Amino acid sequence: MFPMLMLVLREMRPMQWSKNAFVFAALIFTVPHINAGMIGRCLGCFLLFCLVSGTVYIVNDFMDLPNDMQHPEKRSRPMASGALPTSTALVAASVAAVIALTGAWIFYSGELFLCILGYLILNLGYSIRLKHIAILDICAIAAGFVIRAVAGGVAIGVELTPWFLICALMLSLFLATGKRRHEYVLWNKSGVSSRPVMNQYSLELLNQLSSITATCVILSYALFTLSSQHARPLMVTIPFVIYGVMRYLKIVYTEGAGGKPEVTLVEDKHILVTVVLFAITVVMVLALKD
Repeated sequence: MFPMLMLVLREMRPMQWSKNAFVFAALIFTVPHINAGMIGRCLGCFLLFCLVSGTVYIVNDFMDLPNDMQHPEKRSRPMASGALPTSTALVAASVAAVIALTGAWIFYSGELFLCILGYLILNLGYSIRLKHIAILDICAIAAGFVIRAVAGGVAIGVELTPWFLICALMLSLFLATGKRRHEYVLWNKSGVSSRPVMNQYSLELLNQLSSITATCVILSYALFTLSSQHARPLMVTIPFVIYGVMRYLKIVYTEGAGGKPEVTLVEDKHILVTVVLFAITVVMVLALKD
């Protein structure tokens, strides 16, 4: 029983759960009004999204099973390797989704329930159809991150500004584009990919999309700070965003990375330090302002 549970956990890709940290975005910008209750509610929201994202990963792997079995890396996943029966994985996915939706309804609100339901429907649509349509696949991934950010605000009762949501959308599009570019480069080199959509892209298009979204990240964040009630103090954080975006572009273009943004965040010391300094500066600025 325990070995099977561990296989299910591996199939739910816990290493990918770091992406659910987007639910904490709203919390950071509520300083200095954060309290233990808000932190607890954000943590609970994070756990609910870990469950529902695990459901999505299982369904996505089930849909991609024939291709994953031929992929040099993905064929080692529990379902693709045959170690985990597909029926067991799908039952586990259903249970995780029910727990996440029930938890949102009982312990939070109908709004968070709708956020998680919307995230689930969006990603099921992605697994079934959207991931096969160029551009829409990237937009669907980005929308998932925006839903996480909105859910974080809903969980703690904070209304998010339009510019905050635009920042989240642009950053998500930027990271998703970098991921697709990395996959496209690998596909060109090896000829092996579990994504049929790759033949709808070109390197030139992905380079253009990376440039566009990188510019939008910087501009939207600058406008977010200017529209904030803490406009002038928050402007000191803009250089961190500019450097972080430029550093990530360097990694994508010169080092051939970017396929796993959550790994890059941890492994690249420059980006890690930039993110930490950005968060500390935001907290200090907001705390001192009030």
